Amino acid sequence: MLKLFWQEPESDAVRDHVAREDVVIVSTLTELETESQLTAGWLAGRYGKRRRERYRAKLAEFRATDPFRFRSLPGSVFETALRLHATAGRTHCRTLDRLHLAAMTELEATRLLTHDTVQARAARALGFAVLIPGNEASP
Repeated sequence: MLKLFWQEPESDAVRDHVAREDVVIVSTLTELETESQLTAGWLAGRYGKRRRERYRAKLAEFRATDPFRFRSLPGSVFETALRLHATAGRTHCRTLDRLHLAAMTELEATRLLTHDTVQARAARALGFAVLIPGNEASP
């Protein structure tokens, strides 16, 4: 999500990819993580409070913008994450990434857009398709 707000090496590829999608699901977990990172950038002095508020307003605008569909998560997402972790074998990923994969399971999403190679490996191990904008050989 953050690559849609500021310029990083992959930002243009992400924007182009999102523009071609019919639907991009944004879970409440993704929304929380985005809000948290926007605040962290402000607190670290990377940008001022006004810019942070503009970023937050843009995130709010996404709620009414295609192709974004914001979805709430049920409390069972934690049990799902535990189940996925228990069956992961040697495929490890961070807790937050495991929660994102559990959110995908709960929301019946089938594809993950990421540039995180560890999260991508864990997603593939669960049978999700992985999209890495800018890397056409990602699935």
